[in-house]
Amino acid sequence: MILNDLKGKGPERAVLVGLATQQQNREKTDEYLDELEFLVETAGGVVVQRFIQGIDHENSRTYVGTGKLEEIAAYVKIENIDLVVFDDELSGSQIRNIEAVLECKILDRTNLILDIFAKNARTSHAKAQVELAQLQYILPRLTRMWTHLERQRGGIGFRGPGETEIETDRRIIRTKISLLKDKLEEIDMQQATQRKNRQSLIRVALVGYTNVGKSTIMNMLSKSDVYTENKLFATLDTTVRKVVVENLPFLLSDTVGFIRKLPHGLIESFKSTLDEVRESDILLHIVDISHPEFEAQIETVNQTLQEIGVSDKKIVLVFNKIDAYTYDKKEDDDLSPVTKLNYSLEELQEQWMSKENANCIFISAIEKENYHPFRALLYNEIKDLHAIKYPFDNFLYPME
Repeated sequence: MILNDLKGKGPERAVLVGLATQQQNREKTDEYLDELEFLVETAGGVVVQRFIQGIDHENSRTYVGTGKLEEIAAYVKIENIDLVVFDDELSGSQIRNIEAVLECKILDRTNLILDIFAKNARTSHAKAQVELAQLQYILPRLTRMWTHLERQRGGIGFRGPGETEIETDRRIIRTKISLLKDKLEEIDMQQATQRKNRQSLIRVALVGYTNVGKSTIMNMLSKSDVYTENKLFATLDTTVRKVVVENLPFLLSDTVGFIRKLPHGLIESFKSTLDEVRESDILLHIVDISHPEFEAQIETVNQTLQEIGVSDKKIVLVFNKIDAYTYDKKEDDDLSPVTKLNYSLEELQEQWMSKENANCIFISAIEKENYHPFRALLYNEIKDLHAIKYPFDNFLYPME
């Protein structure tokens, strides 16, 4: 929609803006902006600078203070910046006030994520989900996001007496939202019927932060060819495959990844996708062990699972990408405290596996490292659950 290469101009050049507050220190803000930069790159842009302001709380008019905004404006003008991306969701009035000073395109984190979703939506179902989330985002911001939407019901006689253009567009958006909700509700009913027809098999769902390797694991276990790419939100549509480990069949689903500050509109729009998670028997929580903030990502996923009401399900932690894990090796005379930055992989394994009620395994899906222990763990989890849910099935035998 916005960051793609247009008429040979090349990728749009972007500036990032974040806040360091009492609730979010400078280190955490840097982490968020690192992720925001990856989002911009995924959308097709390139980040050339970032601005962070230390402030007690967000400015209700301009997000950052007046002085910082003028500093950003000067940089934008000198460097001919196309786009300024803010790390939090902005109100319509904030966007108007900021645009008046910066005189360039403004995006917030939510709009950027929606743009990536729109770019990656491949099926009519995913496209409808994304369009619903986009319209719900646009509706309260119409006073600045002027757009002449395609009229769905002709022209003459469409506009009511005394109605302004923006009121008409607002009414069009509400109508489209209602139609999309009806369409998605119909799809939800169809998919619910499909899930009901699959009740004779144990269902396993891959969940986790975006770009942790869920689709690669899906391909590894099911020997399928699910789309994979080292970008955020490469997968939007839920893919379900029948998998057989030894003699034991089960259904495996790959779902959309989670992310910090995930727009609530997306959670609502992707209800049918998340229903695959809600109705699964076992969740494989995939974690990118090579990511420096993997523990924060685990917490984000756990919070999202709690929000959608599935935190009480059987969960297996799968630490992926051990082939890419690196650490700062401690010297023998190093008296500095041990931190997550200088844990070896073996130390991390011992730490996580020794936790009470821990149920986890460390693998590399791309290299198929620890593949057989992973299959054995999965087999045992499914076999135990299958024996409880379907006690009269007699095809289960010990895995060799």
